[in-house]
Amino acid sequence: MACTPDKPIFFSIFNINPSENLGMPKETILIFDQEPHTRWILKALLESERYIVIALQEIDRLKQNFREFEISGLITEYWAGTQCMVDHIRELKKSFPDLYVMMLTHQEIEDKEYKRILTSGVEDLFMKPFSTEKVLLHLKRGLRLRRLKIQKRKIEKELMRQRLIHHPNETRSL
Repeated sequence: MACTPDKPIFFSIFNINPSENLGMPKETILIFDQEPHTRWILKALLESERYIVIALQEIDRLKQNFREFEISGLITEYWAGTQCMVDHIRELKKSFPDLYVMMLTHQEIEDKEYKRILTSGVEDLFMKPFSTEKVLLHLKRGLRLRRLKIQKRKIEKELMRQRLIHHPNETRSL
């Protein structure tokens, strides 16, 4: 295991590639919005940043895409047709806890509803019309935190595996 400037010893020990998805947007972002203009703007913005983008307006396709693709982030509107998306997000987060979720809305949100939105798993909430620059900054930050959380979990799992290999008689107290 060689420690080089581009691969510090920590990454060598745990066989982790530090450049894996850290600086290169290749994540898939799903945009769910009923407004064609919003979908078009966000799709063009994110594709210009080299994200893979799926833009939808039908809720049935939304659920199907989560079964078919590895979705890193969801940008959705608060209210889609006759449905509030908060409960849908809560359900998605049960199956995909690392999913980054951004919500957009035209509606004024009262404090109680704002709290419900954020506790459902929404990381960022923007009022329409929104700043594309702010949306992009928040998306990049949210996806970066997502990658770090996933990487941390991998490291913890590897640490546990290494601990069990080197100390097989220890009980799993963690």
